[in-house]
Amino acid sequence: MQPAQGTKLAVGNVLEELQKLGQSIWLDYIRRNLISSGELKRLVEAGLRGVTSNPTIFEKAIAGSTDYDEALRKTLNAAPSLDTTSLYEDLTIEDIQMAADVLRPVYDATRGADGFVSFEVAPDLAYDTQGTIAEARRLWRKIDRPNVMIKVPATNPGIFAIETLIGEGINVNVTLMFSLAHYESVAQAYVRGVEKNKNPQGVASVASFFVSRVDTVVDRELEKNGSSQALALRGKTGIANCRSVYRRFEEIFQSAHFQKLAEKGARVQRPLWASTGTKNPAYSDVMYVEALIGAHTVNTLPPATLEAFRDHGTVKETLKSNIAEAQKVLAKVQELGVDLESVTETLQAQGVALFDASYKQLLATLDEKRRKLLDKRVDPQRLSLGSYQSAVNKRLADWEAVSFARRLWAKDYTLWAKEPAEITNRLGWLTLPDVMTEEAEEL
Repeated sequence: MQPAQGTKLAVGNVLEELQKLGQSIWLDYIRRNLISSGELKRLVEAGLRGVTSNPTIFEKAIAGSTDYDEALRKTLNAAPSLDTTSLYEDLTIEDIQMAADVLRPVYDATRGADGFVSFEVAPDLAYDTQGTIAEARRLWRKIDRPNVMIKVPATNPGIFAIETLIGEGINVNVTLMFSLAHYESVAQAYVRGVEKNKNPQGVASVASFFVSRVDTVVDRELEKNGSSQALALRGKTGIANCRSVYRRFEEIFQSAHFQKLAEKGARVQRPLWASTGTKNPAYSDVMYVEALIGAHTVNTLPPATLEAFRDHGTVKETLKSNIAEAQKVLAKVQELGVDLESVTETLQAQGVALFDASYKQLLATLDEKRRKLLDKRVDPQRLSLGSYQSAVNKRLADWEAVSFARRLWAKDYTLWAKEPAEITNRLGWLTLPDVMTEEAEEL
């Protein structure tokens, strides 16, 4: 991916500068080691203000690492008859609770405006209003943290659930929005929920609007068209879509109607830009961060995108710029034969299916691990370093003394040299799995 030109800032400075413009950065990633190693705490101290999760993120974390194996052993030793779904819930909710505790100081300092961790209802409830409501209530009680948001998809059945949950004081992160129509329904459901809530200052919500997936599909259609006008519009639909949503956000939450609710303590439902990792290597790897900076917004970034923005991102208000141009882009795309309504409805359905597939794959992986642990199967292979063992032990001790692993993941070039450029450029492999997993569907 080609880096954008910008000012290089320390990670803390980047997040602090964005906060001054009214934008909070959340991390679109969770894993046990992120929390237990203290890395999440360090990011929070540097200005990170939230964490988002979804079934795909948990599937990668649990199936793709050994972070959870010890917890699995302990759980199964204590309750060998525990079913796989309960195992999944125990592991993931523990992560959510620990992350929420790390972020609690942010929640307290902002008086409940920030510092949230999001956890999704089971994907198979996406089209079940009553099932979603019941599951959200149960998870809210079980997680038992005020700075947790329950993620509910913006499907038609989900919209009705959102209104009920907000009315009951349950924080909601509404996910899988791809169009202005999706956003309109979600924002109005939030307002109706706030109207029903006797303590509106006690509830918070974000509206998660997906960005790069729109460009991935629309760009493909524009390339099929092949005209110079069509090709010139590649990479512009997703951002134009967001700017259109932001304009509507301001209209709704600056209206006289909502101001009356605000006087009673109601908070705005902030737009959250999701799917902001760049999927096309021809585009800047920070384009969906730099182009979507504005007040009362959240941008949730995968680790690789956060690192890229720290390295070469530019911080300035951009959301309100070229609103008229954004409308023209959307109009031109449709004039060229791209049915945006069809694209966005399909993307939402695919998003639900993708999360459901990840959820089922994770349960299958957990079931396999569960059976192996219960069977007490062990790997009979044994490895020995022989005469090299003492030298390896010494080197490992030396690395531990200088916090080598933590500094390596932070791409700290001072481990090897005084000048950053060459070393830093050679450390891209550290985040390559995260970057390329985003491209799996395309590949």
